[in-house]
Amino acid sequence: MQRDTPDYLAGLHRRLARGMPHIAEPTRLRQARYMLAQQRPDGGFAGRDGSSDLYYTSFALRSLGLLGELHGDVAVRAGRFLRARLTGEAQIVDFLSLIFSAALLKLADGVDVFADKPDGWREAIAAALEQLRRTDGGYAKTAEGAASSLYHTFLVVVCLEVLGLPIIAAERLEKFVSSRRRDDGGFVEMAPMKRSGTNPTAAAVGLLKILRALDPAARNQTVEFLSGMQTEQGGLRANTRIPIADLLSTMTGCLTLADLDALPAAIDVPAARAYAESLESLDGGFHGAAWDTGCDVEYTFYGLATLALLCTPG
Repeated sequence: MQRDTPDYLAGLHRRLARGMPHIAEPTRLRQARYMLAQQRPDGGFAGRDGSSDLYYTSFALRSLGLLGELHGDVAVRAGRFLRARLTGEAQIVDFLSLIFSAALLKLADGVDVFADKPDGWREAIAAALEQLRRTDGGYAKTAEGAASSLYHTFLVVVCLEVLGLPIIAAERLEKFVSSRRRDDGGFVEMAPMKRSGTNPTAAAVGLLKILRALDPAARNQTVEFLSGMQTEQGGLRANTRIPIADLLSTMTGCLTLADLDALPAAIDVPAARAYAESLESLDGGFHGAAWDTGCDVEYTFYGLATLALLCTPG
């Protein structure tokens, strides 16, 4: 399957960028200062503990791109960090982080992380990713994994898109995603699971959007499921067994409702926006939930993305 439209992550970045000017200027300035201060001497970004890694660097660069700060020395140093990681092995989450970070750098400041890669490197990556394919049509988390993961299937497909490669056996992927749908309208991460979750549902809808296979008949049920995830706090929870909202689920739930053309009607948008704003630290950064005492670059991206989605007029 070859697409002639912008890939999912690029489309998401553009959508969030359109919403950024509608976020209060003090918030944007505060978060820009916070994010710039998180860059490590090696050019990468880290989580709350440890050294720079690809996963957190991706979230930081995405935020800096949205805030208009991904240029100059910040971009050059980040490029050096990414190049240093090209020769090592990485899990699919980290690998996608590397691929998308490189794409952002090239778009934002012309830094080409892959300039020295030999011809055919993209096709070699596609062949390696296909080794993760399982008999149900989905992709496993690792080569040793026996079961397909909905989230990692989403990551593989997004990775292929970013690299400009065709999606292999799209019909099998559609059937795989459908197999993870449950009667409540949501989706589950692994086949044995019975209770749908906000984040697996976001991955499923993202996949179906990429595959152009969103089912109008099932849309309303999925919208209803996600609407039911909003809590009294205003944010969305991960699943019905968890009583408290979190910023990740709020962001993915709002994004999915937007993908389904159901935002803002499906939830109380002012309450969701107030919830996200309540998790911003006045020193910069966002907390992951009301119980979270720390901040990091990942949740700061979720906070900015949520506000960009919810502050956009119309």
